[in-house]
Parts: sequence; C-alpha cells; structure tokens
Amino acid sequence: MNLFSSRNGTRPFLPASFTTITRHGYGFGPFMRDLMAGLTVGVVALPLAMAFAIASGAPPERGLFTAIVAGFIISALGGSRFQIGGPTGAFVVIIYSIIFEHGYDGLVLTTLMAGVLLLIFGLFRFGALIKYIPYPVTTGFTAGIAVLIFSLQMKDFFGLSMADVPPQFTEKWAAYLHHVSTVDPATVVIAVLALAAILLVRRYKPRIPGPVIGVLLAALAAWMFGLDVETIGSRFGGIPSSLPDVVLPEITFERIRELMPEALTIALLAGIESLLSCVVADGMTGESHNSNVELSAQGLANIGSVFCGGIPATGAIARTVTNIRAGAFSPVAGVIHAAVLLVFVLLLADLASYIPLASLAAVLVVVSWDMSEARKFLRLMRAPKSDVAVMCLTFGITVLVDLTVAVFVGVVLAALLFMRRMSEVTRIDSTDEESCPWTSPQPIPAGVQIYEIDGPFFFGVADRFQSILTALQEPPKVFIIRFHQVPFVDSTGINALESVQQRCAAQGGTLLLADVAPSARAMMERLDTDKRIGTNRIFPTLDDALEEARRIVGN
Repeated sequence: MNLFSSRNGTRPFLPASFTTITRHGYGFGPFMRDLMAGLTVGVVALPLAMAFAIASGAPPERGLFTAIVAGFIISALGGSRFQIGGPTGAFVVIIYSIIFEHGYDGLVLTTLMAGVLLLIFGLFRFGALIKYIPYPVTTGFTAGIAVLIFSLQMKDFFGLSMADVPPQFTEKWAAYLHHVSTVDPATVVIAVLALAAILLVRRYKPRIPGPVIGVLLAALAAWMFGLDVETIGSRFGGIPSSLPDVVLPEITFERIRELMPEALTIALLAGIESLLSCVVADGMTGESHNSNVELSAQGLANIGSVFCGGIPATGAIARTVTNIRAGAFSPVAGVIHAAVLLVFVLLLADLASYIPLASLAAVLVVVSWDMSEARKFLRLMRAPKSDVAVMCLTFGITVLVDLTVAVFVGVVLAALLFMRRMSEVTRIDSTDEESCPWTSPQPIPAGVQIYEIDGPFFFGVADRFQSILTALQEPPKVFIIRFHQVPFVDSTGINALESVQQRCAAQGGTLLLADVAPSARAMMERLDTDKRIGTNRIFPTLDDALEEARRIVGN
C-alpha cells in the first residue's frame, strides 16, 4: 500500500502542512498571519494546559509538555490546516482514574497503547468509521465528562482541607460534604474573582482570552492583598525550566491486558474529538481535512507526549477556533503556538509558581459548562425515545460508573437500536390472486403467493420474515419472493431463504425467486444457495417466475 499517493479514489496520505504550502505557497505575509495566531493561541493554551494537568491528578508541567510536544506533532503532521492539539477536558476523568489506580507509569503505557491504536486507525483508513459513532452517544458522555470535571474542581475552588479526592462521583461528593466546614473564604474570593473576570471578558471583549485575564487578575489580587491561598508553587514546588528525559514504562503482557480497555477509550476519545474539531474548522473556513492523516498524527502525538513526560492529547476545539479567528494561514501557526509554550517553560517557568489553584479551578468550571452543551442536551430530550434512552444511559454510566463502560455500552446500544430501525424500514408485503395489483397480462394464478421484500434483507429482518411465513395456516403451492427492491442480502438472510425452501419442500410446495439483483445473486452463488434452491427456480423477472408458477399449479 502506497501511503503517499491516491489509491482507489482516496486522498493522498500527506500532512496538511505539506499540502497547504504546495497548494497556496508561503511567504512573509502568510508567516506574519501564522505568527500572530500562534502567539495568541499559545497565550490561551498556557493556563488551560496547566489546568487540565492538575485536574487530571498530574503536576502542571505535564500539561505544558503535552501542549509543546503533541501540539507540535499534530500541527506539523496532521491532516487539518488549522488544528491545534494538546491536553483537553475529554481526558481529565479517565487520566485521573488511571493515575489514581496505576500511577503515572500506568498512564504512560496506556497512552502509548492508545497512540498505537490511533496509528492503526489512520494507516488502515478508519477515519470515516469513527464519524459513525452516534450523536446521542457523544452528547451523553461529553455531558457526563463535563459534570465530572466540574466535580473535580470543588476542592480547589473552595479551598477544602482534604486529602486526595476519590475518583468515584458519589464518593467524591460525600467527601466534599464531609469537609464542608473547611471552606477557605480567601480561596473562594479568588475563585469567584477569576470566574467573574472570565465571564465578563467573554461577554464584552470576546476577542481577549478570558482564562488568561482571570488567572492574571487572581494572581495579582492574591499578591496585592497578601491572601494565603494555595498556588502552583506551594503545592507542586513550581514548574521545571527544562523538558524532562524520555520516560520508558514497564511493559508486561499482564499490564497490557489490564490497561487495554482504558487505552481503547483514550484512542476513541482522541479520534472523536480531533475529527470533530477538524469538522468545526472546515465549517468555519471552507477547507477539507484528511481524517486518516489526522488520526495517524494523533497517534504519533500521544506517543511523543508521554515519552516526554506528558499526558494524552487530541485536537482542541476551542484553541482551534481561536487559531482561525486570529487569522492563521497554515499549520505553522500551531507550530508557533508550541514554540511559545516552550519559551515559557525555558525562560518564565518561575512565574507560574504564583498562580492560585483556585483561579485554574475557575477556568475549568467554565470549560465544564462549555463541554456540557446544556442546550443541545436538553434539545435532544425531544428526540425519539430510543435516542433519548441512549443519551441518558451513556450520561448516567459516565457519571456514576465509568467512562470506558459508558462509551462501549453507548455504542453497542446505539448499534442495536440502529439495527432495529433498519429492520423496521424493510417492508415485507404479500400478494395473491385476490389482492393482485396487476390486471393483465399476468394475473396471479390460484395457489400462488408473492412476497415482496423492500429494503435490505439482513439478520434484523430474517427472523421477522420467517415469523410471517410460520403464521400461515395453509401454505400455497408456490411461493414467489421478489428481490427487486433489495440492495443487499447477508448470510442470515440467505439462511432464512434456505429455511423457507426446506419448509416448502417438506409441505409439498415450491419456492421461486424473482427479480434477483446481481449483488444478491452473487451472494447466493458464493454460499451455494442457488444450488440448494435450484438454479432453475431463480428468475431475472417476475413474469418469468409467474410463468413457471403457472406451469407448476397447472393453470
């Protein structure tokens, strides 16, 4: 397989950084646009990267390392012209759970496995398949993640004096209520100040990065008034002013087996969110991303991130939108965004020690509200009951049980409901001499009944078809089954046909097939069904089948 050329009409497997520059050219003007956009996104990403890492149970520098390494790889090798990658809220809950149970070394191995899975998804061109995960499932677990992120912020938002926060939702809130008497007024003031600043800036000056203003005001207020609040420096001892060494996890078959469900969840979340971000960017710019290249870049980014002391990464919708609105021209803007964060780590890391943790909690409270998409969630409550059930079940399992379980259950349930809907779309109608829609020249002889299948004849329909035939008290002498509205037949449908043929033979009747499309005929020949039924009983038209039926019944 040649990955770098078009094959069977598919797009060339080349990164957007290459295709954009070769197609549109590059010069001083585009570079200045990328420079300004990269600087803007870098400033916006700074507090978010640290906040997501802290919320995930990791030191803040791990978020910065992720935004630098993964952000660079996603922009340089990804399939979108404007995508910005880094740590996001989608991973907070599962990262927190993995670190809580397996430590950071377990997270490294899990993310490496997820990166390999994403590479496989991209190289085998599974990009289009991930888009088929139903909207109620993504809405349900995204809203559930938002609730869990919000819940994780309560300790730092209110300055509660308590040890590690339990990962389970109910135990977490029980612990909060148990320690409610330890609320720190100064911390609450700082958190509310940061939250108010973010919301006011978003309302009146949306072009200014609200999280940056909120964090700066909170840090300035804490310093000016000498408030004794917890900061990055007091909890983590500051941020290292250099990148870490390469991290190699302990790899055993037992650990791989144990962590595989979490790795698959991270891979699916990274794939879904990155492609969703690409779709949003395409809608804003009129561009078109390459989903398979994007998934491959996401895999390399996650592998590179944890090798350099980071956490899982994916495309970040909010930062990608900021990049577009700031006037980015090419993926170079994303590379510059990563360089801005690298400069901060190398030269200005000491300043991060003064950032109050309550201000970062306020940032994530806003992020959780944005992630919840409450209006879309409530609007979906008016959707068909099956969609509502899938969304609510996915939401409930995400919050109360486990994100990994929620994704799998939601996808499986949605697939089952889809199969049921497809089986309902397929109609099975019967016609005999009394209900014949044709008057001439081919009336249906007595003792002949026609069944017309309209829609795919697959395993969801086969059982219903057999039930209809079983309900007949007096089987006719000749069954004719029309296939002219059947786009495909699967092996279960074929088995149902063979069962009908056997029943007809046992009761002295005859089964004839009419209007069999080439695709259905090919499936029958592949499974030797044409020989079981009889090649002389499969006809290209209904008229031919009626002629044979008239001969059999003697009319």
